[in-house]
Amino acid sequence: MAGTYFVKSLEQDFHTKTLVGSKKVDFQSIDDIVKTRTIKLNTKSFGRKKRLSTTILSDNYLKTYRPQGIIFQTLQKPDYVLPFDLALLSKAQKIVVHYYRIKDNLHAYYDQALIDGFERFIFKDFDCMVERFPDPKKVWLEVNRFRERAGFKSLPKEKYRLVEYNEAVFHRPVNIVPVAIFGYTKYSGVVAKKLGLPHYASAKEFWKYARRKK
Repeated sequence: MAGTYFVKSLEQDFHTKTLVGSKKVDFQSIDDIVKTRTIKLNTKSFGRKKRLSTTILSDNYLKTYRPQGIIFQTLQKPDYVLPFDLALLSKAQKIVVHYYRIKDNLHAYYDQALIDGFERFIFKDFDCMVERFPDPKKVWLEVNRFRERAGFKSLPKEKYRLVEYNEAVFHRPVNIVPVAIFGYTKYSGVVAKKLGLPHYASAKEFWKYARRKK
């Protein structure tokens, strides 16, 4: 997808993780991602098959799942796109915003099923998604109406962050062109320097730079 910038959020140690039983383990390092120019499928949750969840940057979707990771481009098209974190469609009694609150109990959280009718929020591509939901404000109202009609509580305002980034999902490993590393910590800069990639404090900061170049 020429001209499209994707983000893969990574943990603080710049690895992706996966679950082996109930245990979270290292899966792929940033070194391996850049060396092989491939990001492997690492996520399995909410009854969906194994996948790679990324974020597509745009003017109205500039937040990321985690505060550090890699920005990349690819010619592969996502299998589908969601306008928010898939967790908002789960039957979990408590939706968690901050990953650190569930990182040691991921298996229980990710075992939750999805609310019937969740498919209405799945789009074939990013353009279709933003045509229906051009900004997070609109999707916030819609997903709360959906949850209420299904008999679940509407979401408190502190969960709003979960609609500020989208999920572009791949069902095959993704061949990438690495573009930049982002993250506000000193370690993020060290990683970028080691890999010979530009460093930005956030994906939003990178997007401002990319927009100026255009």
